[in-house]
Amino acid sequence: MCQHALSIPGMTGYVKYLFASSTSTSTRGFNMFAITVAIVFALTLLTTQAMQAQAFRVLHNFTGGADGANPYAGVTVGPSGVLYGTASRGGAYYNGTVFKLSRVNSSWIFSPLYPFTGNYDGGVPYGGVVIGPNGALYGTTFYGGALNYGVMFELRPSATFCRSVLCYWNETILQTFGQFQVDGEYPQYVNLAFDQAGNIYGTTLSGGLYDFGTMFELGSGGETIYAFGSGGGGVYPPAGVVLDTTGNVYGTTNSGVYQLMPSDGGWVENVLVNFNGANGDYPQDSLIIDDSGNLYGTTVLGGQNGDGVVFRLAPSGGGFTYSVLYSFSACEPHGGVAMDAAGNLFGVCQTGGANGDGWIFELTNCGETCGVVDLHDFSGSDGSGPLGAPVLDANGNLYGTTLSGGTVTCGCGVVWEIPGVGAVHSTETPGSAAEQPKAQ
Repeated sequence: MCQHALSIPGMTGYVKYLFASSTSTSTRGFNMFAITVAIVFALTLLTTQAMQAQAFRVLHNFTGGADGANPYAGVTVGPSGVLYGTASRGGAYYNGTVFKLSRVNSSWIFSPLYPFTGNYDGGVPYGGVVIGPNGALYGTTFYGGALNYGVMFELRPSATFCRSVLCYWNETILQTFGQFQVDGEYPQYVNLAFDQAGNIYGTTLSGGLYDFGTMFELGSGGETIYAFGSGGGGVYPPAGVVLDTTGNVYGTTNSGVYQLMPSDGGWVENVLVNFNGANGDYPQDSLIIDDSGNLYGTTVLGGQNGDGVVFRLAPSGGGFTYSVLYSFSACEPHGGVAMDAAGNLFGVCQTGGANGDGWIFELTNCGETCGVVDLHDFSGSDGSGPLGAPVLDANGNLYGTTLSGGTVTCGCGVVWEIPGVGAVHSTETPGSAAEQPKAQ
């Protein structure tokens, strides 16, 4: 008796069924039944895969009107799964907007929250918004302010009931950049970060003592600033920062990854990696940090194929060990990555894909390197050129934006969703991860 294997491609590998060769009619009948069951099971898996691939949907097409246009950043998940984000252009004054998307049954309701004028209140938000400990929204604009070097703002809903169709929120300017020689200028792809004491951290692309950009901390005791360009580290930090549990700050410059350690009321910089092309080049977004202190990020260019990498910096012997987890071709990942409960990473490629309009990827089984899954190829009408990092909610739903494309003739970009693609914590109550702030 010999054994044979029936192999049919499935979602993650192959469906295999071993059966014994025999001349008996009953055995042949059993084997044919088993083969049929295997084929049906495999086709079910393939159908499930196709259905999952089709689960991608556009939640909002930007029109370039009051809703805004061309979002560079991704979205932030708030209470009850509400999505908050920014559009760099459009709005009532054509200088960008802050918006929210609220789920009502199976639909989503889009609401503009604030239209920037481009004057003292700021204009052209390239970065996203975050929800502070007090429930307000915080963000930056690249232009605007008293000297047109950008602002840091806080948004809160009106204290009185709004009876209008458009219920705009109230803005408070926390910082106008470029007012002093040491102050920074032009905060770019910045998502602000908070420490446990409520201090706010971010970066500016230029300005500062050496005019190579800054990292700033703004708290109740005033502002402390680190000026890039004083040592052997990189310059022109394009994106925001992340913090570890001891208060160290991590971020990217145009050529590397840095660590800033608090010291005597100031900061000491450690360069964790210098990009040289082979190991990546030109990072443009924030890092993420996991519970073990591993840092993850992307570079737009470099790597084995020259089209960008996803990398990891693992704590080791008081320092960090750098490794490339995946080297892309036809991708150029401008945004960073999101991580689910199983350690899978999700991101976007601004180029490539089946239609050349970019694609959404998942990296799985990331030991020394990762395997890649193409979750969706943009086609123009459903979005094009995604730049901001995607985000997962507590239920494993993945959300993001595209800079352009969509069904509106302006090609002003979209907000999209892929439901249930990420693994969730088994002990987590659905929705609990988002229920910390109180923005409405």
